[in-house]
Amino acid sequence: MSAAFDASVPAPRTYRQVLTAMSGLMLGMLLAAMDQTIVATALPTIVGELNGLQELSWVVTAYILASSVVMPLYGKLGDLYGRKPLFLIAIVIFLIGSAASGISQSMGQLIAFRALQGVGGGGLMVGAQATIADIVTPRERGRYQGYMGAVFGLASVAGPLIGGYLTDYVSWRWIFYINLPIGAVALAVVGKVLKVPRRGGERRIDFLGAVLLGAALTCIVLLTTWGGRTVAWDSPTIYVLGAAGVLLLVGFVFAERAAAVPIIPLRLFRLPAFDVAASVSFIIGFAMFGGIAFLPLFLQIVSGASAANSGLLLVPMMAGLIVSAGVSGQIISRTGHYKWSPIVGALVVGAAFYLLSTMGVDTDRLTSGLYMVVLGLGIGLTMQVMVVIAQNAAAIPDVGTATSTVTLGRLVGGSLGVSIFGSIFTSRLTDQLAQHLPAGVASRLPSTDSITPALVSRLPAALRQGFEIAFSNALTGMFVYAIPIIAVAFVLVLTLREVPLRGPEGQERTTAGAGSSHERHRGRHVRTDAGRLGTRPRERT
Repeated sequence: MSAAFDASVPAPRTYRQVLTAMSGLMLGMLLAAMDQTIVATALPTIVGELNGLQELSWVVTAYILASSVVMPLYGKLGDLYGRKPLFLIAIVIFLIGSAASGISQSMGQLIAFRALQGVGGGGLMVGAQATIADIVTPRERGRYQGYMGAVFGLASVAGPLIGGYLTDYVSWRWIFYINLPIGAVALAVVGKVLKVPRRGGERRIDFLGAVLLGAALTCIVLLTTWGGRTVAWDSPTIYVLGAAGVLLLVGFVFAERAAAVPIIPLRLFRLPAFDVAASVSFIIGFAMFGGIAFLPLFLQIVSGASAANSGLLLVPMMAGLIVSAGVSGQIISRTGHYKWSPIVGALVVGAAFYLLSTMGVDTDRLTSGLYMVVLGLGIGLTMQVMVVIAQNAAAIPDVGTATSTVTLGRLVGGSLGVSIFGSIFTSRLTDQLAQHLPAGVASRLPSTDSITPALVSRLPAALRQGFEIAFSNALTGMFVYAIPIIAVAFVLVLTLREVPLRGPEGQERTTAGAGSSHERHRGRHVRTDAGRLGTRPRERT
């Protein structure tokens, strides 16, 4: 057996055993993904109670920044020491951060504890997806990564809904306390039933690479988070962050070339399939988060929905994502072929953004809901399969690192997308207001950053109509800019050379009924890759 593991290969797992282990992993993913968005609807109440309006953005930024910085470190440490202990540590850190955030008495405390939450959350997101590679074969991963994609989509929409409800009817502190029972269940399930190989071999930590990458990611995330919102894109702050990020990344590359055990092995970037997966994840994150972030604004200001109802109106998108992620995962697991999924997904996402760009003040909620279903279907077909592709391309000792890099790309892409789309929207709105409001009126309105649905509802009817038209044109026209970005992802996926995923015995299954529910319920075993290190067909340049 390879020296990559210092323990015997775990016994084959039945479908029931895999699902039991997956339940703990999915709870961890749910916690981490939901806490990226759950504070959004509670922020006005939080900053009012803690007197911290100036630090409002840091409540979100601290979590995203901490998660981004630690993701590569969790991925590498999981490859070196095994993913179960790292995942359990991440849950504990996340729960401590959640409890501390709930009892915070100042904005400074809340921001610090949100960062601590992010340190745990980054480990949960990476660990949940990477651990799948330890417990099931590449062929089976499509199904289970589909489940993970569905959980991610559910958390993205459920977060603001739950946050708003708890803030209105209980207390904003419960948006953090609610994590404790869920996390406790995840901790118990993972601790009891998850059995994955312990890692052996050289365990040196690339501290220089970790520091340089962490600093570079800090600059990049701050640039994408602040740009166009906290500071102007052409401000000295943005220039300094951009220059520092580039220099740190260059230093990181040189450090990795010299490191004995690099935190992100540069050999990964010699794998064309990995490069495609990382690039497409970045692009999908850019377009997805950039577009989704502004849909509630359209629903509230143009369609007149309340804040709570605008969250409910996003449910069709979530439903589309869950259905397509689950179905595509099943098909990939049955056939071993995955290239079709992101190709179709990119086309569907591009079509969805075109449909969204046609919306206007007369668009009814049924129509907008159907368009969001299309968007969800496309995202579900594209987003999670990138993790499967990256894991299939990487050697087993690099699976955690490959997973964290692809996940990080999606997160950074999303942050950049929200900032750039926000800048485009603000610029378009200023021009549209000048066109659709009487001369001089637009200049007397508050800045576009301060316009709220309540303010719009108080405008005289004639002015309100002009404002709604201007807002609709500015927002829906912005969606057009996502189409060429998605086209780049489509072209990249076309260049992908597919390596069919192996089945449980390392051979391709050809029967249409392979993996049927009858076969699973008879106790079919899902074998791990642990004992076949070095047998995987790997793509090389």
